[in-house]
Formats: sequence, C-alpha cells, structure tokens
Amino acid sequence: MLSPWARLKRAWLLYHLGDPRFRLMWDTPPPNEYIALDCETTGLNVHKDEIVAVGAVRIVGNRVMTSERLELLVRPERRKLSHQSVRIHRLREADVAQGMEIGEAMYRLMTFIGSRPLVGYYLEFDVAMINRALFPLLGVGLPQPKHEVSSMYYDYKNRQRSAHERGGYIDLRFATLINDLKLPSREAHDALNDAVMAALAFIKLRSLKSL
Repeated sequence: MLSPWARLKRAWLLYHLGDPRFRLMWDTPPPNEYIALDCETTGLNVHKDEIVAVGAVRIVGNRVMTSERLELLVRPERRKLSHQSVRIHRLREADVAQGMEIGEAMYRLMTFIGSRPLVGYYLEFDVAMINRALFPLLGVGLPQPKHEVSSMYYDYKNRQRSAHERGGYIDLRFATLINDLKLPSREAHDALNDAVMAALAFIKLRSLKSL
C-alpha cells in the first residue's frame, strides 16, 4: 500500500511523463517477478558512450524464464565503438549498424520490464546508460526497485567470516562469483548471457540468505 506522499509523487510523475506509453512502469508489479538485464556499450563513459546491445530475462520465483527473454541490437547515434569495447563484446561497427534506433529499443525494453524490480551485476552502470536514453523521452529515469548481485554476494561472503574479519576485501569479479556459487557459466560480455547469469546468481544468493 502506497503512502499518501508516494501516491502524490506517482500522480505527479505520471502527469508530467513525456511519453504516456511508458505509464506501465508505475503499475503494481507482479508478485515475486523480476527482470535481470545487462547492456553492452561503445565504452565505459556514462556521459558520452551509447548502448549497442541489451539483454533481459524474466525471473519468476526461483525460475529463470529463458524462453521469455529480450535481445536488442541498438544503433549508436554519435559514438564509434572503441577498440577496447569491440575486444570485450565482439560487436563491430557493421553489426551495430543493423541495430534499431535507441527510442524504439527503450520502448521495447520498458514494455518487457513493466514495473518489475531489476536485477543485475554492477547494475548501476547499466541503469545510468538506460536513464540517459530515457530522459529525453520521459523526463525521468527507471523507477523500479533495483537488486545488485555483487552487493548480495558481498553480504553473503561477509556473513561467513568471523566478527574481526568482516568488512575486508572480497573478490567481486563476475567469474569468481559465478564459480564460487557453483553456477553454470556462459560466455561473458554477451548481454543476454550476462543477464541470465546475474539472474541465476540472484536466485542462488536469495536462497542462501534465507538459510
């Protein structure tokens, strides 16, 4: 149940929403459903670089619904792919030239997400990139709750330590996390693969927290 202030804020945001097609993001989310997502970009500068690929998959309870996934190739408008980014995600200029326009990609992504909470590995970067693309369309960023897998993993590892060891360094690399949780590994730096692995890690860490 939303508080009076939350209801007022929601009404104000919806009233000022740039594109009414995106109102679904403020609906009541389906119970125990999430969307894991990942973006590939022209580089790592959230102020200048652009999205070139998005992968997303729906989580229902303790299941990753790989049959209900979204894969988008996006055509950058201004930035060229850096040599470093091509080495990482293996997408070339010729590949992304066949992608869709960013506004259409955002509409398809938001339709897929709806109001479901978001899950990801270092999700802050992906959200920042998506918000940059959304602001010209809506005037606001992603409103959904967000679950960071690396933070969940840090808390899990920290709970296993003695009191005087807590708070120290923990290896949060994605490959380390996936291997330590004994999860199946997919080829990294593919947007959909990374989204699926983040979804699996989220489900596993959530179950470990309840033990």
